[in-house]
Amino acid sequence: MVQHARPTRRVCLQALLGSALPAQVAPAVAQAGAANMADETWTDPSRNREIPVRLRWPDAGTYPGERPVVLFSHGLGGTREAGTVWGEAWAAAGFVVVHMQHPGSDLAAVRVSASSFNDQAGLRAAAGPAQLVARLQDVAFVLGQIAQRHAARQELWAMVRPTGIGMGGHSFGAHTTLGMAGQRYPGFDGVNEPRLASFIAFSPTVPLVGDTQRAFERMLRPVLSITGTRDQDVVGTGATPDKRMAVFGALPAGGKGHLVLQDADHMTFGGQNGRAAEIVPRESVTRDLQAAHHAMVAAITTDWWRATLQGDSAARARLAMPTGLRAGDLWQQK
Repeated sequence: MVQHARPTRRVCLQALLGSALPAQVAPAVAQAGAANMADETWTDPSRNREIPVRLRWPDAGTYPGERPVVLFSHGLGGTREAGTVWGEAWAAAGFVVVHMQHPGSDLAAVRVSASSFNDQAGLRAAAGPAQLVARLQDVAFVLGQIAQRHAARQELWAMVRPTGIGMGGHSFGAHTTLGMAGQRYPGFDGVNEPRLASFIAFSPTVPLVGDTQRAFERMLRPVLSITGTRDQDVVGTGATPDKRMAVFGALPAGGKGHLVLQDADHMTFGGQNGRAAEIVPRESVTRDLQAAHHAMVAAITTDWWRATLQGDSAARARLAMPTGLRAGDLWQQK
């Protein structure tokens, strides 16, 4: 229907993560087949950690002014190639897009811990609490890099807006996104990053333990949650479509949006096509609808960034009543 004795930090984070779960800069290693896209590796010397990133730049002729930035965080077992469909749409709309890759919970890590994407125990081994903390630190580091590059007037970064940044992520990346938005955990107060202004969580889920309202009560900035009626558990922790849909109801009112797509599954929201979207079993109806679902999500999320990061009144008007929703889809705002 379309409608407008406190547990330790490690134990608590493990339970919660069951649901998802001046730096050195390497030169660009690839243009990845497009003049406006580059792959780089940014090194955080404080952690001796390399963060692969994929950068997408809007066309300078079409968007000559200050450019807002959007970050994307992949799911468990992903890479900087995740979110390609979304990144292409956002860059085409004038946003600089930074796809982050998180060592320790990326494809290389999963290949070590799991025999396949059907090996749920192996997958969970790469989604522990230490990996969430590392991901949150990755985001803070990337935000710092953007600010430094802008301040140094480094090439294209001179025209980038270093604050008022958006962040989205899929699955474990959604958990990372909500973590940066202010989610609290029993025994760990989490992060409430002021440089981020708006958020999109693809396939989020409510915490498995603790008070959900308290976990989400600091999320006063705009948050869009996106899921589907077939968005099932992937790592064997009990995440269900209902638990993913419940995120919207638990968020404090004000600047919140919620999209549920009929027959969309977990891989629909990873923002990839081909083999990357087929790593877990899927229904034929979901494959048949994937192109339409991708187009709908790309349109709504682009308008979300325009409305919340740029104050675009036309985008806000479109979000009031999105076009293209199908029977069984749900769109809500509060």
